[in-house]
Amino acid sequence: MPGIQVSGLLANSAFDWKAIVDQLIEAESTPVKKLTAESTTNTEKTTALATIKTALTSLQDSVQAMRADTVFSLRTVSSSVAGTTWKTSSAASTPVGSYAIAVSTLATKAQQVGLADVGAKLNPLGNDVSGLTIANLNLAKTITAGTFSINGAQITVDTADSLEDVFLAIKAATGNDITGTYNSATDTVSLTSASNSEVLLGSTVDTSNFLSALKLSNNGGDTVTSSAKLGTVKLYSATLANSSLATAVSGAGSFAVNGVTISYDASTDRVADLLSRINVSDAGVTATYDSTGDRFTLTNNSTGDTGMSITDTSGLLAALGLTTGSGGAFAHGVNAAFTINGGATLLSASNTLTADEHGITGLSVTVNSTTTQTLQVDSDSATMGSYIQDFVTKFNDVQDLIEENTQVTVSGTTVSGAILAGNREVEEWASRLRSLAFDEIGGLTGSISRLDHLGIDFNSTTGHLTIKDPDKLATALADVPNDVEDFFLTANTGLVAQLYTGLTALLKADSTQQNNLGKANLGITDQIAKLQVRLAAQREQLTNAFIKMLDAQSAASSQNKTLTNAFDRKSNND
Repeated sequence: MPGIQVSGLLANSAFDWKAIVDQLIEAESTPVKKLTAESTTNTEKTTALATIKTALTSLQDSVQAMRADTVFSLRTVSSSVAGTTWKTSSAASTPVGSYAIAVSTLATKAQQVGLADVGAKLNPLGNDVSGLTIANLNLAKTITAGTFSINGAQITVDTADSLEDVFLAIKAATGNDITGTYNSATDTVSLTSASNSEVLLGSTVDTSNFLSALKLSNNGGDTVTSSAKLGTVKLYSATLANSSLATAVSGAGSFAVNGVTISYDASTDRVADLLSRINVSDAGVTATYDSTGDRFTLTNNSTGDTGMSITDTSGLLAALGLTTGSGGAFAHGVNAAFTINGGATLLSASNTLTADEHGITGLSVTVNSTTTQTLQVDSDSATMGSYIQDFVTKFNDVQDLIEENTQVTVSGTTVSGAILAGNREVEEWASRLRSLAFDEIGGLTGSISRLDHLGIDFNSTTGHLTIKDPDKLATALADVPNDVEDFFLTANTGLVAQLYTGLTALLKADSTQQNNLGKANLGITDQIAKLQVRLAAQREQLTNAFIKMLDAQSAASSQNKTLTNAFDRKSNND
């Protein structure tokens, strides 16, 4: 008996129903593949648009930099004197030109010059120096221990010695020829030869500065005397009350310089503290002490013929010799005097000559010599040119990207297009930019109203800008920088304003296209998700159907086997 068949399938046949399901689902997945390809294309378009947007932004930044940096107003200043030590600077829109500056007088500072010799003498009471210890002498230099030489004889000095001890040592070392004495009236020391021989001081092996500290130096004679009064003021080692001022100071008090009050306490403050307090105040002066001249000085911090107000309510300034009554004197400062291009003499309180004095906008010259120098103010053509070149480069970058992403290529019978080919809006961006860049700027009165007036034109075969005539550009930047500035930077209508506005619109359009593509991809993602749910359901339905078919085939096969066995037994019995 032939076997029982179910739907034409043999019970023992090998049937790959899973492959059939896969093939059926694959056929049904065509819409998903199309949507996925569309989404990929949209993503590639978005990437291309983002790249173009970056280039557009870079171009807009380059354009904006011309305006923000006021580049076309920049100036350079050079001097006719090579290696000049004059310092010059210029501001935006300083008039281009040549300026011969002849300085006849430099500005100086006014001073309140104190009386000389305000320090106490080594011994104001007389000529006896036996009680004056070397370590405590109020000299400009502190005497160091060691040796010094006179007429080849070496004398040793110790800081614990008295000045008289040293005089005795000199006399002994020179065989009683050289005698040292102190004159209280002149506050000086003298070394005298009894034999009327030359007094020869010092040697290369001396280790003490005794001779120089007492202001003693060779003069070829038989007597050497200190070159100046020896006593000085102690700045750091003692309080004001003990600072060896010729006029004693005590108690606390104050004084005023230029209306600023300075307080002190003679029992705690040192002279150095007082000077520092004056210098850091708002009095606008610098207080100094000259140990050689033994005098104090107040100097205005600023130059020029400017006065100084001193109010001595406590007597301290008089003790310092800084008041007129105490011997001080006011020395007027001097204003700088100069001419420009041979004109009238001009004055300046400062050695920094600005437009306030010479009338040349933005030009500042700090002079330090009474010479004549010709300053040449030119437009900063190099910097201007670099900004223009940057604009040209960024403009061409945009043109290249638009061309690269929209071009259509024909090779024989094969036509292929870039990712944005056929996007008429993007293609028009390139021509829109070219129009913005090369249209004439209306309303200008200068010599520059188009890029070609600067030697800039489009390449004959591409949309590139190129500097075809560098000499023409250089001449315009050097000779008519104001016309160039008007062309680029005239508010609202200049090239920078027009390009900036146009680029803002293109950037907005680019963003709109990217947003639309993003929204389209969101929709595609949603469609794909729904289709995949439906395909999953179809797969499940087909799988269940084939499983039932296999179950039916299995049952039929079993039934067929049972019947066959039954017939076989019956035949055997017959």
